[in-house]
Amino acid sequence: MRPLIGIPCCMKAFGAFAMPNHAVSDHYIKVVLGPVGGIPVLVPAAGGAVAEEILPRLDGLMLTGSRSNVAPGLYAGPPHLEGTPEDPARDSTTLPLILGALEAGLPILAICRGFQELNVALGGTLDQRIQDLPGRMDHSTPSDQALPKVRTGKAHAVRVAADGLLARHWQGLDWSPDAVPVNSLHNQGVAHPAARLVPEAWAPDGTIEAGRIEGARGFAIGVQWHPEYDWAEDMLSRRLFEAFGHAARGYASRMAQPALTPTLAAE
Repeated sequence: MRPLIGIPCCMKAFGAFAMPNHAVSDHYIKVVLGPVGGIPVLVPAAGGAVAEEILPRLDGLMLTGSRSNVAPGLYAGPPHLEGTPEDPARDSTTLPLILGALEAGLPILAICRGFQELNVALGGTLDQRIQDLPGRMDHSTPSDQALPKVRTGKAHAVRVAADGLLARHWQGLDWSPDAVPVNSLHNQGVAHPAARLVPEAWAPDGTIEAGRIEGARGFAIGVQWHPEYDWAEDMLSRRLFEAFGHAARGYASRMAQPALTPTLAAE
């Protein structure tokens, strides 16, 4: 059986009456059904109680990107500029999910906002509007951008730790750790990494673009870019999802094994 991959929802307003909906982009559904090889399970943005109940039923956790930003109060940051989208319902769900998943050894793949959530859940902080900080690049993309390749086009290269976990998963592929081209669609980013977050990739301006969780009992990697947009053409993106799927299948297999019961010797 295919592993069950939890995908936390965002809260978004839809329709003429702006009704709140629990939503996940179709890109994540397709990537779980595709190279991950799992079944997507949408986790409603309904708080920590739901997170606690659903974790034992999952074989992997994928934290997605989103236009909303992690609430600054969760990492003692300054208030967002007026108009910055937030999603407190998602925050209240994903942070407990992350901590519970790490405790259980559940495989985690965190993407963009998900990478930021991973850092915040473990005690790290975020930069807001990186493009406004001295000496930093503009990592964002205007919301009215109409170019057909805006999501799949490569915005800049990142330097990847040659001895890191990402590099290990990319063994056998044609790539250079000094210049891995990635897309870029974010305003926020990791400022101070949590004690357990080990950076594994950096943009030319020093922005942390990927990391792993030190001491994690299972697969636990986050990337700041969006591999879900180009996995069909980009082998590095595809391999990342395949590695996550392999970890989720291994977790499901271990959980399915019956507990060994001691046999009492007959007197």
